[in-house]
Amino acid sequence: MNKALKEVVVEALEDVKARDIVALDVTGLTDVMDTLVVASGTSSRQVKSLADNVVEEGKKAGFRPMGVEGMEDAEWVLVDFGDVVVHVMLPATRAFYELEKLWAIRPADLKAGKPQ
Repeated sequence: MNKALKEVVVEALEDVKARDIVALDVTGLTDVMDTLVVASGTSSRQVKSLADNVVEEGKKAGFRPMGVEGMEDAEWVLVDFGDVVVHVMLPATRAFYELEKLWAIRPADLKAGKPQ
């Protein structure tokens, strides 16, 4: 996990007053990324500003995003740095998709039949 990148992302989100920032270590769940960061903005304008700041601060620190999706509508913006993937969402969108819950389910939990 790239701790420096994770710190840059979280600080960039905090700078623009993101709400409910959650960083999940998903190394045991996927080979695609190490950290999933989810945050909320209060409006589409703030969601876009949050994502813009993450990209800008990441570049300043020497990390180039592999891709950015969703800036047009800014209901849900994904910023992909490879090891760290950032999801900035409106609260209603975040509540609907429940990414934190989805990524908290461990394969062993599914095999053991544990409730979700």
